Amino acid sequence: MIRFEQVSVTYGDAPAPAIGGVDLTVPEGELVLLVGPSGVGKSTLLGTVSGLVPHFTGGLLRGRVTVGGRDNRTHKPRELADLVGTVGQDPLAHFVTDTVEDELAYGMESLGLAPDVMRRRVEETLDLLGLAELRDRPIATLSGGQRQRVAIGSVLTPHPRVLVLDEPTSALDPAAAEEVLAVLQRLVHDLGTTVLLAEHRLERVVQYADQVILLPGPGLPPVVGDPERIMAVSPVYPPVVALGRLTGWQPLPLSVRDARRRAAGLRERLAGREPEPVGGTGTAAPPAATAARTPLGRLLRRRATTAKDGVPDRTGPLAVVSGLGVRRGRTEALREVSLTVAPGETIALMGRNGAGKSTLLSALVGMVAPAAGSVLVGDLAPHRTQPGELIRHVGLVPQEPRDLLYADTVAAECAAADSDAGAADGSCRALVHELLPEVADATHPRDLSEGQRLALALAVVLTGRPPLLLLDEPTRGLDYAAKARLVGVLRALAAEGHAIVLATHDVELAAELAHRVVILADGEIVADGPTARVVVSSPAFAPQVAKVMAPQEWLTVTQIRTALAATAATAPAREPEGTE
Repeated sequence: MIRFEQVSVTYGDAPAPAIGGVDLTVPEGELVLLVGPSGVGKSTLLGTVSGLVPHFTGGLLRGRVTVGGRDNRTHKPRELADLVGTVGQDPLAHFVTDTVEDELAYGMESLGLAPDVMRRRVEETLDLLGLAELRDRPIATLSGGQRQRVAIGSVLTPHPRVLVLDEPTSALDPAAAEEVLAVLQRLVHDLGTTVLLAEHRLERVVQYADQVILLPGPGLPPVVGDPERIMAVSPVYPPVVALGRLTGWQPLPLSVRDARRRAAGLRERLAGREPEPVGGTGTAAPPAATAARTPLGRLLRRRATTAKDGVPDRTGPLAVVSGLGVRRGRTEALREVSLTVAPGETIALMGRNGAGKSTLLSALVGMVAPAAGSVLVGDLAPHRTQPGELIRHVGLVPQEPRDLLYADTVAAECAAADSDAGAADGSCRALVHELLPEVADATHPRDLSEGQRLALALAVVLTGRPPLLLLDEPTRGLDYAAKARLVGVLRALAAEGHAIVLATHDVELAAELAHRVVILADGEIVADGPTARVVVSSPAFAPQVAKVMAPQEWLTVTQIRTALAATAATAPAREPEGTE
């Protein structure tokens, strides 16, 4: 269905191609997963299928890409629209209408389908993706995950033969992600649709893939094979594969079910042992001395000693939310929410799309006013506080980091951040250098990857050194290595005394980082407690390791590696477990 013949793409004056040596075939009616570290050209490869590369993005394309016999060198994206449906990383860039139902119908209108066909397909798609309750909602009022489902639905309604999806589950809660993947499987198995998707959250999708295409590095030719073979050599892999590599299981498990079948011996070896806290799975923040030994910790200490007078005191609670109610139009977004945030504490807000996580963060940073109850950050009511004063108490990195980035260069962004925060010249640039040492001052923020934009936005917010740091879906677009770097940064901040509240659907991030997990449902808090206690008992929000090791309360591969290392010296030699 899709044929790449010696394809390479080079942008502008880049010294090397973004992708190179791509020579492969994607068969009809298969779900093919594209994997690789950030920046290796996954989005570029996907763009060649729809014709967006090079007709929209520019660049020099060598070789040939054909889809259903159509050559994208001679067929522009509009001439492939009936054959290829595409959803990029940013749903907002995809929308052309104002309401959910209109957006689902728009693609069919463009193709001239009959009204009765359009109506039937809209209803089918609303049911498939759980969007029926949102049909009349303005898209601007939807959560990030709801927008993602609408974007996917809008390309399903024309019934394309090929679906190209870039990070399709990145903004979805676990249940919604499973629903979307179930729909994709149905399209592949029942209708013969060809699905090519790139996804960093491999734990969600790798077990469903027929083939995996690994891009090992920028410009390097891809490696293609069945999921198990590719996961054995891939630099990016989900927790169950990491557990299989650690224990020597053969074949490698790709799903929780596969891993549980082989984990009986591992559970027996670890019975009676208590998991050591890993980055926040305990109940207390790590000591500040630990952070001081890291480059970021030392940099934050220097910022503390050089900051202007008036830096908020961190001895009491940094934020207190009492009986908070928030309304968005006719919708009651939050009801009777109470939460206290202490210095050095990391809290993960979890829940379905639309549960109120982003609204709670918005209330903490003063973007929405309480309809009932109160919000205090320090002794300030955020919605009544001037932004120049508030940024020294609380900072928010939104779902779309570019919402904070307005300048034409990294250097200009940093200069503006120093000015806004009243910080010494060079403060923001020093943080950027620590987080992004390879990024030049003259780089335009739009030319950064998703992970690099996140790091730049984080540096901009940290320049004000707010005691309370809020992050909304911080791991969107991040591979496992980039996520590990982010976890290291946030641990250093917590150890330095900052409180961190993050809204996330990434259960693996919560397991690695959070002291507490707060689960929201329909605007109310339904669970609040230590991470292990909350997530192990939740099928939806438990990380993969917790599901494999249940009822034991292990959350991460790191915890298991540490425990096995502690017993290795005294334990007798063992054969690899789970070998078949």
